[in-house]
Amino acid sequence: MKLYSYWRSTAAYRVRIALNLKKVEYDIVPVHLVKNGGEQLGDKYKEINPQKLVPVLETKEHGTLTQSMAIIEYLDEVLSGHNLLPNNAADKAFVRSLSQLVCCDIHPINNLRVLKYLTGEMLLSQDQKSTWYAHWVLEGLSAFEQRLKMRKTEGPYCIGTEPGMADCCLVSQLYNAHRFDISIAKFSEIRRIEENCLKLEAFEKARPENQIDAEIN
Repeated sequence: MKLYSYWRSTAAYRVRIALNLKKVEYDIVPVHLVKNGGEQLGDKYKEINPQKLVPVLETKEHGTLTQSMAIIEYLDEVLSGHNLLPNNAADKAFVRSLSQLVCCDIHPINNLRVLKYLTGEMLLSQDQKSTWYAHWVLEGLSAFEQRLKMRKTEGPYCIGTEPGMADCCLVSQLYNAHRFDISIAKFSEIRRIEENCLKLEAFEKARPENQIDAEIN
C-alpha cells in the first residue's frame, strides 16, 4: 500500500496510526501542503484526489481511497488482526460518534485551507486566527471529555482495553492542540488516554516528527 501523506496533516496522522495498529506494510508518498504553493493543488495530484487533500491510500485490490475515516473503516473490514472498531453495535456507534466529533466538528474548521482563508480573503490577524482555532478545539475537546465521563468508560483507551479509531482521531488532534499551545490540563480523561496511547509503538511510529518528510528545526 501507498499512503499519500504530509507529516503535519492531522488526517494523515490518524490513518498512519491505524495502519500501524493493523501492522500493515506501507510506503509514504510525501505531499507537501505548503511548499510551492501546496503540492496538493497541482494537476498531477488532482488526478489522484480531486478534492486536493491528504491522505489518500493506494491499494492493489481496490484502487485509491480517500477520507481518513473511510480509510480506517476499510482497513478494519478487509484486514484481520487488531480491531479498530468494536463488534457490539452500541459500542461501535460510540466510537464513531467520538471519531466524528473530531473529524467532522473540530478538524474541518481548523485545517490549513480554512486558516489560510481566514488570514487571506477574510483579512483576520494572526491573533484572531489563533482565537478562532483555540475556541473550536476547546469546544470540541470539552464535549469529547464529557462524552467519556458520561459513558463511564473503563480501561486505558476511549473504550475497552485496546486502542481503536477514536483513539487514532483523538491523539492526532491533540498533536495540533499542543502545537498551538492550547492547554488540555482540565481534560483528565483525554490526558490519560493520550498518555497511554503514546506509549505504544504504533502511535510512536506515526508521530509527525518520525515521518520521512518531517521538517524539525
